[in-house]
Amino acid sequence: MILNVRELEFLYRNHDVLKKIAFEVNHGEIVAILGPNGVGKTTLLKCLNRILKPKHGQVFLDGSEIGKLNSLEIAQRAGYVPQRVETGRLTAFDAVLLGRRPHIGWDISERDLMIVDAIFSRLSMNHLRLSYIDEMSGGELQKIAIARALVQEPRILLLDEPTSSLDLKNQVEILSTIVGIVREHGIAAVMTMHDLNQALRYADRFIFLKDGQIHFHGPYDAVTPEIIEDVYGLPVMMGMVGGVRCIVPGLQPS
Repeated sequence: MILNVRELEFLYRNHDVLKKIAFEVNHGEIVAILGPNGVGKTTLLKCLNRILKPKHGQVFLDGSEIGKLNSLEIAQRAGYVPQRVETGRLTAFDAVLLGRRPHIGWDISERDLMIVDAIFSRLSMNHLRLSYIDEMSGGELQKIAIARALVQEPRILLLDEPTSSLDLKNQVEILSTIVGIVREHGIAAVMTMHDLNQALRYADRFIFLKDGQIHFHGPYDAVTPEIIEDVYGLPVMMGMVGGVRCIVPGLQPS
């Protein structure tokens, strides 16, 4: 296993945001964290790499407790992509190269440059290499942030709504790339998502949060319309389209 979360709790202004969260993530696995706005999805993700310090509980990454690692050691193990990406007067290539910082010694190596080159090609971003990130669209900036996390060569990717600013084509491209890298390198990914259909298409396991707790945790084929209605308060229908399981919202009761 890559990630082990034990009895995690987080308190914000005397309000319990997360309560007794426990789950594991294995090698080669993609886990989607789902739930309505304000339920604690982003907070949970930030607790997994110590951006936020939980009130109680433990997070183990590759057997090491996150709370006992320094920031460099965490960055060598976990690649984090936030919802909002800060900009600056950097070219896209330099911005992505910053993702190699946890591994760079005295100087940038040929291997560092090759890794960045490979990611630009894999994400079809070569046309952006010399563009300045403070002049980019939100979708382009999101791809840069994902590329920067990938060149870290982390053991786990922590992605906060990674496709929220992307058009349909880029959503499919980015999520397919993440799946490919997770499978090829035996790492793992945890993603917060709002699009349930995307989650069903790309994730292996699902964590539905409700009232700060895990309401359901299970595999693809265990997700039911009843679980979704319990969490979101909206009836849904499920069916197969082109071999892919899909969710269609039902009518809101009047």
